[in-house]
Amino acid sequence: MMKVNHPSAIIPPEQVAQLREYGMAAEQLKELHPAQLEIIYQEKWFQLFVPKSKGGLELSLPEILQLEEALAWVDGSLGWTVTLCAGAGWFIGFMDPQLADEVLSNEKVCLGGSGKASGVAKKTKDGYEITGFWNYSTGAPHTTGFTANCIIEENGKTLSGENGEPLFRPFLFHRNEVIIHDNWKVVGMIATASQAFEVKQLKVNENRLFIPDSEHAVIDSPIFKYPFMPFAEATLAMNISGMTIRFLDLCEVYFNKNISRTVLAELKAASRNITKCRTDLYSAVEESWNMCVNSQSINPSLLENITRSCKQLTGTARNIFNTLYPCCGLAALDPCSEINRLWRDFHTACQHKHLNGCCM
Repeated sequence: MMKVNHPSAIIPPEQVAQLREYGMAAEQLKELHPAQLEIIYQEKWFQLFVPKSKGGLELSLPEILQLEEALAWVDGSLGWTVTLCAGAGWFIGFMDPQLADEVLSNEKVCLGGSGKASGVAKKTKDGYEITGFWNYSTGAPHTTGFTANCIIEENGKTLSGENGEPLFRPFLFHRNEVIIHDNWKVVGMIATASQAFEVKQLKVNENRLFIPDSEHAVIDSPIFKYPFMPFAEATLAMNISGMTIRFLDLCEVYFNKNISRTVLAELKAASRNITKCRTDLYSAVEESWNMCVNSQSINPSLLENITRSCKQLTGTARNIFNTLYPCCGLAALDPCSEINRLWRDFHTACQHKHLNGCCM
């Protein structure tokens, strides 16, 4: 069984200090600070899933989760941006190889996008004509490529999938092909700059379409055989975990010496509870990952366990924030304080569709 480390063991202390130093400045900029981005590019954190043969890190899923949790512990907006942009980079494994090489030729490659099928792709003689508008593309100011789902039309009719629902497929757009709308107006996760993007009657070749499932993987690597949904749920849940661990760190700073024994007991219980949730999730992911690496089909009950563990972790984290934040005093209400920014980032992140409604 893998060792579940505290996030502080994953990233060097000097790097943690550098990244945190610009947390407030990033919020004021409404996007990651250039100094933070420089470290991300240097460490290739936007390329966690990209094969080493193509210039990426090619980490295992358990390793990726530990790093993403650690980054969220460093700073919520930073961790979230790396997680979602690196996650979009996972699609490289399903793209036309020539297109993927073109995308990866940029040393500052960073993919983003949206999973909502709010575009329409009309089949043409040699490709597609696409029009659409997509909200919430994390990291939009520094994204070099955008992925987006589109409903497929041919000869004026919407095509249907196997389930009878409208057929949709993801496409890749280059940055110079999209219009970015600065409409990210929220109370938290401000530095993620999760802005909207749009294309209007954009004509693209057929190779811009890709199908992100194991049967259509073009790179022979276990990470591209792993099911998308538990992969996505686990990466987001580890961001919640990282922010919660950092919150517990800060609670010890904010609690005064006269805090009641009851609150101290709550703090200790919170630490135990989140540790158990982390251990359960890491164990389930590790078991499923090992099966994937060994070319075995992953037991459906194990994938259900991952989903259940993600929900348990998120629900536990919510309870921890709701119980302990009121005990931190008026100083924690200063919007320029780290704990206040963390509280806002946490609750904004919990509105994601894969996390919202998970309280147990």
